[in-house]
Amino acid sequence: MSTEVIKHEQQHLDRLYQRVDELRGEASHQLAETLRAPGTDSTALLDRDARISQLEQRTSELARAEQGLCFGRLDRTDGSTSYIGRMGLRSADLDSLVIDWRAPAAADFYTATAASGSDVRLRRHLLTRGRSVVGVNDELLEIDSDGGAPGAQSSSGASGEFVGEAALMHALTSERTGRMADIVATLQSEQDAIIRSGPDGMLVVQGGPGTGKTAVALHRTAYLLYSHPTIADRGVLVLGPSPAFLDYIEAVLPSLGETQAVTATLETLLPGVVATRTETAAAAAVKALPLMAEVVTRAVRRQEGSENATAVTYQGDVYRIGADLLSRCTERARLTGLPHNEARATFTGELLDHLTERVLAGDQQLYDDADRGFEAELATLDAALAKGTDRLPAAVEGAGTEVTGLAAGHEAPRIRQELSVDPAVQTLLAELWPELTPAALLEELYADPAVLAEVAPELDPGQREALRRPAGGGWSSGDVPLLDEAAELLGEDDSAAESRRRAQHEAGLAYAQQVIAASGGLGVSAAELADRFTESDTRPLAERAAADRTWAYGHVIVDEAQELTAMQWRMVLRRVPTRSLTVVGDVHQTAAVAGTTAWDELADANPSLAIRQVELSINYRTPEPMMAAAVDLLRTVEPDALLPECARTAGAPPWVRPSQGEFAEDLARAVVDEQHQVADGTFAVVAPHERLVEIAMIVEAALPGASFGADVDLRAPCVVLTPEQAKGLEFDGVLVADPATILDGRRGVNGLYVAMTRATQRLGLLCDGPVPPALGG
Repeated sequence: MSTEVIKHEQQHLDRLYQRVDELRGEASHQLAETLRAPGTDSTALLDRDARISQLEQRTSELARAEQGLCFGRLDRTDGSTSYIGRMGLRSADLDSLVIDWRAPAAADFYTATAASGSDVRLRRHLLTRGRSVVGVNDELLEIDSDGGAPGAQSSSGASGEFVGEAALMHALTSERTGRMADIVATLQSEQDAIIRSGPDGMLVVQGGPGTGKTAVALHRTAYLLYSHPTIADRGVLVLGPSPAFLDYIEAVLPSLGETQAVTATLETLLPGVVATRTETAAAAAVKALPLMAEVVTRAVRRQEGSENATAVTYQGDVYRIGADLLSRCTERARLTGLPHNEARATFTGELLDHLTERVLAGDQQLYDDADRGFEAELATLDAALAKGTDRLPAAVEGAGTEVTGLAAGHEAPRIRQELSVDPAVQTLLAELWPELTPAALLEELYADPAVLAEVAPELDPGQREALRRPAGGGWSSGDVPLLDEAAELLGEDDSAAESRRRAQHEAGLAYAQQVIAASGGLGVSAAELADRFTESDTRPLAERAAADRTWAYGHVIVDEAQELTAMQWRMVLRRVPTRSLTVVGDVHQTAAVAGTTAWDELADANPSLAIRQVELSINYRTPEPMMAAAVDLLRTVEPDALLPECARTAGAPPWVRPSQGEFAEDLARAVVDEQHQVADGTFAVVAPHERLVEIAMIVEAALPGASFGADVDLRAPCVVLTPEQAKGLEFDGVLVADPATILDGRRGVNGLYVAMTRATQRLGLLCDGPVPPALGG
């Protein structure tokens, strides 16, 4: 590419950054002025805080311009030119300077070809570093009569196999950094079509290793937040397979200008719960069964009411409560449709009403008995007076005093209040309808064989025994969906908090009325002014959503979706009432005990979901020689598995060899050699879960600074991972240590297939013993 073209594009980029600096200066000035502005009253303070928040967000948006502000240009047959970038930018006269890549007008940058009928004549990719243009790649989509555009040259012929092939290959062959980069400048047409598809229903994106599933999912997140305000109002939940994966992708969405997304794993999705407990494959398989939703429901319902009559003592009197009455109270509570802890108020209210009536009836009986006794004494008095007796009977001394303690109707509220705080009554109510927590419910279920047999009769003795464990010890990943199911069924009794909120609102309304009266009117109603006084949650949307189990997201993205169990899907779908989801995965990589091996299974299990499926067909990560070796392995269990099209047909062939002596010594030499081959690139050792610590110690001794464990640092010179941790990640070089043990493990061929498809440049397999037959090719 001629230096004149680069010089021309540099001049244009300089003008863009000049405009960015102007806007930054304006935003900084306005922010400083707003911060200095005095808050004359509560309304002014609230308005100032809102303005400050807007200006801070604008400042943050403009800061993104330093990283690839403009990366593309389109020249059309009508002579017009437009530039494409990470964010939209306009001049002071509101002329478009840069089109946001998500805008409809930018779509041609990703989809136009010589055969597409587009009016795009030339597509130019700008390679920038900071504020400098360091390279330009052109694609001529329509050849002029003179053979091309002035000063331009084609990098891929008239159409090219890939959109922006030169820029794409530059990105694919660049060294990795331990952090995923966005691919906004090199999206391919099949990827762009998925990103821009509508949000309704569940979009299933099937794709083999290296097809860009994760990148597509993240760019779709940014696109939906940009183009659908209703989704932006509720945010997007992005679910990944591991903490290492979330660490790997953490910079992508901010680089695209989006902060309205919550990232989590299935193990951290339930606020306040972190799954750290390991469990047997048998226990994990049982907890994944759809039946467990009904088991948890039965465990809750057995805590509601009682089938047996009972009694309670109040102020020395015993009140018997029949089974029929308890049944009626229970039924009325369940008819509310409220969760257990919220329906408890109805049950206790019904029972307290009944006890109040019983106490009133008892007091009335006492009064009636006293009244009859008094009438008898009066008859005695009449007889004594008739006989001329001077002394009255002792029983009617003071008979002129009014009888007190009458349990009239107006006494009912007082008696009911006294009953509600009576210790014996409280104990009875807690036994009949206890306030429960998900943790306590599950711990009792696991610890008590009788309870488990009662609520899970469909499970065989071996399955129930797999669930057995004493209370305490933390939670496993299989427990999290069951805890979430319990939390949904139990709910929280927030009546006290609601009463406080109502009292605060009434106090604010009264104060607002005083303010309006004192000022002679402010142009707003008392209710509007009271709303401004009311404390609001000023935390960012993502922070508020992450802390709220009941938050309803506008859209959910699920990566490595094939690994989700039926119970995990229930937990995910609960968080998106609109059923607007994008799930990406590869059913050939399924490793979970009860994961999905065919997307039809997902559709069959959720018939109410509107599911549409698309497929990514090109492997951009793995060179063909490595991918061919991985597919040969996959064919040992899936004979019909096809070798996907690879963007890079050339590459270093993978190697596999047995240890020649001591495995530890051979491994130490191999990691040093392989890490040297990738130079400043990223390097990973993938080891079986059973030997992770042992192998990590060998690697760390050979390569000081190597990282492994739950909080693995992907930017370390070398990382040691299990196949599960490696899911979704990529490295310049990968060494698989002891592949035979991976093959013999729970995830078998799928686990080794994952390990062999993480590399972009080099792949080696070092065996602790003979080379397994599955790798013989």
